[in-house]
Amino acid sequence: MIGWTSLWIDGRTIVPPEVNRRRALIVLGKIDEILAWEQAKEHERDERFVELGQYLCEVRARQYWRFENLKSFDEFLEKRFPESRRKAYYLLAIHEHLTRIPKSQLREVGWTKARELVKVARRDGTGFDCAPWVHKARELPKEEFKREVERYLTGKETEPWEIIYFKLYKGQLVVVERAIEIAGLMLGTDKSRGYSLEMICADFLAGASLETGGSEQTNDPSSDSVDSSQ
Repeated sequence: MIGWTSLWIDGRTIVPPEVNRRRALIVLGKIDEILAWEQAKEHERDERFVELGQYLCEVRARQYWRFENLKSFDEFLEKRFPESRRKAYYLLAIHEHLTRIPKSQLREVGWTKARELVKVARRDGTGFDCAPWVHKARELPKEEFKREVERYLTGKETEPWEIIYFKLYKGQLVVVERAIEIAGLMLGTDKSRGYSLEMICADFLAGASLETGGSEQTNDPSSDSVDSSQ
C-alpha cells in the first residue's frame, strides 16, 4: 500500500533512495530521544520542536522508515505519534514553510504560534514578510495572535467564541429550530445560527424591558440590596 507520502512524478513512483544505515540510525534515535524528552519535560516541550520537524522532514525525504520495515511515512508517524499525528504534520509544515525565520526566533515564539505563521506563509508565498509577523507572535498572547492571523486571512474581524450545550426535549427542539429558521430568513441566509439565536434573545430582552419599564433585574450579586429590617 503506497500512501500519499510516497513521491510521484508523472504518475510514476521515484526509485526509493539508498538508505544510509548510519545516518538513519542517528536520525531515528534523535526523534525517539526528543519524544522521550518531551514526555519527561512536558512544560518545556516547545524548546525542541524546530529540531524535531527538521528530522521528520529528513525521514520523509530519505525514506528512513524503510529501515524499520514499515510500508510508508504515515505508518512511521502512526508508530511514533500514537495519540495524534496532527502535531507531526504541523512540525513538518513549520520546517518547510518558515525557512526564512531563524530557528532561535521560532523557538522563542513556540510551536503553536509557529503553526499560525505557516498559514500566513502559505497565503503570501514568496511575498511573505516574516519580520512583522514574528514581532506580533512575540508580543501577542496565543489566542490574540490566532485571531490576528484569522483576521488577516479572511479580512473579517473575529472575536472569542464558545460552544454552549443545551439539553432539549424533542418537543422543545421543534420550537427552537423553527424560531432560528424564521430568524435566519428575516435576517438573511448568510447569518449564522448563533447570530439568529442572539437576535431572538435580544428581542426577548427588549420586550421584557418594555414590560418592566426599563428596570431589568441583574444577576450580579454586588447589585443585590439587603433589607436591614429582616
